[in-house]
Parts: sequence; structure tokens; C-alpha cells
Amino acid sequence: MRRLILLIPLLIFLGVAVFLYRGLFLDPSELPSALIGKPVPAFSLPSVQDERTLTQDDLKGRPALLNVWATWCVACRVEHPVLNKLAEQGVRILGVNYKDDNAAARKWLEEFHDPYQLNINDAQGSLGLDLGVYGAPETFLIDAQGIIRHKYVGVIDQDVWREQLAPLYRQLVDEAGQ
Repeated sequence: MRRLILLIPLLIFLGVAVFLYRGLFLDPSELPSALIGKPVPAFSLPSVQDERTLTQDDLKGRPALLNVWATWCVACRVEHPVLNKLAEQGVRILGVNYKDDNAAARKWLEEFHDPYQLNINDAQGSLGLDLGVYGAPETFLIDAQGIIRHKYVGVIDQDVWREQLAPLYRQLVDEAGQ
């Protein structure tokens, strides 16, 4: 019985070691989303570009990248030229301007060009909260029905687009027959 008691700390140590060892091989940019396979949460927010009110229904019709961005986000500045190139190639990109000043967002888009077909002004961060956003940039891949199919956290560069997002986007476009 005494030997069994002496083995307990060893078993606890081995359990913790296995847990930590497994963590060495996880990708920290992969944050799972409970919303995969579910519709974009309901919202009614103003547009960045004009005075109209946008809802989740405005996101439907064609597959799209739903990109969460902000003028205060340094990584968004790095990502923005890639988004402009993708928009020029016909990729549908929708924006969520997250916890930002709308005048600053408009100025940013004038200066750096606007890749967004629609751009939601989420000044209070309510849509971002409902989407489970940790920060900017984050990008959701949505299908033609407004269902979230994939979430990517971090900067989209040419490699990320080519290797991860483009195949998923093309598949959704093919499924939608567009």
C-alpha cells in the first residue's frame, strides 16, 4: 500500500508531462470557433461607407471573406494590400470595422483603397463579440447562405491565401454555382 502511495506523484507528473508535450504541437493561430456551420449572428449596424443599416441578410447571395479589421490594428495594415489584390481578382470581401472611429475608417479606406463590397461599422464591438473575435485581423469564410464555414486568425498573406483559404473559397463558389 505504501508503494502505491509513492507512485501517485509519479503518475501525476507523467499526466502533466503528456499534456504539456501535446501542447508543443498545437498551432496557436488556430482558435476553434463554435460558430462553424452556423449562420452569421443576427445584427443591425450602420455601414462604414454610407448611412444605410446592414443586417446579416446583406451578407448572403455569394460566398465571401468576412474580414474583421480596424485602423488601430498594425497587422491590418500589413494585410490590407493583399485584400486589395484579392478584391481586384473578384474575391468577394466584406468588412467588419471593429471598435473603431468611423471617420478614421473612411480616411483609411480612401488612403489605402477599399477592398470591401460591404463594410459594417461595429463601433461598440457587439458583432465582434457575437462572432467570438479575439482581436483584429480575423477572417471568416461564409457561404452563399451566410453560414460560417471557416475562421482564420491573423494576417492573410499570399501564402495563407494560396495554401489555406483559396481552396476553401473556390469550393464554396463552385458549390454555389458562381
